Amino acid sequence: MKLLPKTLSFTLLACAVLFAGCSKKPKRPSPSDTVLGQGAGAGALDPSAADLGAAGLVDPSAAGLQNRSGVFEDENMIKGLIQPVYFDFDSSAIKASERAKLQEAQKYLSEHADHRLLLEGHCDWRGTAEYNLGLGDRRAAAARQYLESIGVASAKIEIRSKGDLDAIENAAEDQMAKDRRAEIIILKK
Repeated sequence: MKLLPKTLSFTLLACAVLFAGCSKKPKRPSPSDTVLGQGAGAGALDPSAADLGAAGLVDPSAAGLQNRSGVFEDENMIKGLIQPVYFDFDSSAIKASERAKLQEAQKYLSEHADHRLLLEGHCDWRGTAEYNLGLGDRRAAAARQYLESIGVASAKIEIRSKGDLDAIENAAEDQMAKDRRAEIIILKK
């Protein structure tokens, strides 16, 4: 008779562990479904067309956020001053037509010796998350390698891959071409 309570308690414990481990993982929302998403979905905000301070999303005086023709600046960085470098599908080779953007970044650094660059690699939505993170890293590394070849010190360059995190899923070809890029972000500190 003592065996039955032990078996029953063991069975209940095993069921509790099994069900606790099987909880559903939350689904990551698409950027276009979020309030500040890039997409044109309902409820999306275009930071260049909206007053984020008036929307109560950003305190402009605290953030120091400025927008002038797509350029966003705060006390730590400047984004959009130098246009992104775009890549062909599944490629990390820098096209000759895109090199002028990196040359502009080199010129900027020569005029602002206290600043650095963050090269952020991006991909379109196609491919696995792991593959796209690797491809984004290769794109940022290719941009870094080109900058180093034209005289930028490696200590002035950081790289990071965002993979397809900011890409719009099931986007049209023109949008996917914009997603395949290396952002050039100026770091002030």
